Amino acid sequence: MSELPRMFPEWLDRIQIKYLNPVLKPFGGRVPGLSVIKHRGRTSGRPYETVVTAYRKNNELAIVLGHGKTDWARNVLAAGEADVTLFRDEVHIVNPRIVPNGDDVVALPAMARRQAKRIAVFVADIA
Repeated sequence: MSELPRMFPEWLDRIQIKYLNPVLKPFGGRVPGLSVIKHRGRTSGRPYETVVTAYRKNNELAIVLGHGKTDWARNVLAAGEADVTLFRDEVHIVNPRIVPNGDDVVALPAMARRQAKRIAVFVADIA
């Protein structure tokens, strides 16, 4: 499962990483809808913080993988855990997995579930 369907073209990923993410990062975890996932590099062990749009319901966290299987997703899958700042709450996630689409993901609101009908979703349990 190395390649997943994407909503966004690869050239947009490069623009987002270089220009948009640095602007959004200070707002991550402080503004509803923008979360920060803290993870470590698979080989370097270097700490990273990535801005994502995360959804939470009860003890489940979901992130639509509109950019495909990104480095942060690979890092969290390899580590089996990460920390996420969700609107001023810090949570620890475990049991990360990727599901083929968002039809059955409880944490996704209806609008995001429709968006994720043909897109994979990163799902994890909140410890």
